[in-house]
Amino acid sequence: MTGKTPKQSLTIMNELVLPNDTNTLNNLMGGRLLHWMDIAAAISAQKHCNRIVVTASVDNVSFKHSIKLGDVVTIEAKITRAFTTSVEVRLDVWAQNIPSGTLVKSNEAYYTFVALDKDGYKIDVPELVPETTDETELYNGALRRRQLRLILGGKMKAHDATELKALFFGEQK
Repeated sequence: MTGKTPKQSLTIMNELVLPNDTNTLNNLMGGRLLHWMDIAAAISAQKHCNRIVVTASVDNVSFKHSIKLGDVVTIEAKITRAFTTSVEVRLDVWAQNIPSGTLVKSNEAYYTFVALDKDGYKIDVPELVPETTDETELYNGALRRRQLRLILGGKMKAHDATELKALFFGEQK
């Protein structure tokens, strides 16, 4: 690495929904979409960290619109924040029916990845500096999302989640 702080970068992955990707209703299977999302997020995280990364968590993924056989799925993955050894990646999923010209947002989610060294041990990741208002909003929200993940995973007590408490009860950090 050059020693510079990496900027946010967007990873875009496209997939065509084929018959083997669908259920009996000709909709994309949820598990297949989660697999594609994991790949896109991992690519984004690896680019940022310049390391092998492993999936640590996946936040709530809701399916807002079904994706049909023949649709083109576009997955946008972007690092929102780097912590000590992990990064949070936001994913937005779009479904496009090319013949009809429709484009709908189907899903969004946050994935967390941990960077590993060549021996499989956690390693520090490069800092991320947000540049736009939207990036700053995602960056600031990442700490709250991280605290919620840690609480739900039993790795943090709710009373220690200062960012979350401030969100609900005002500035009580």
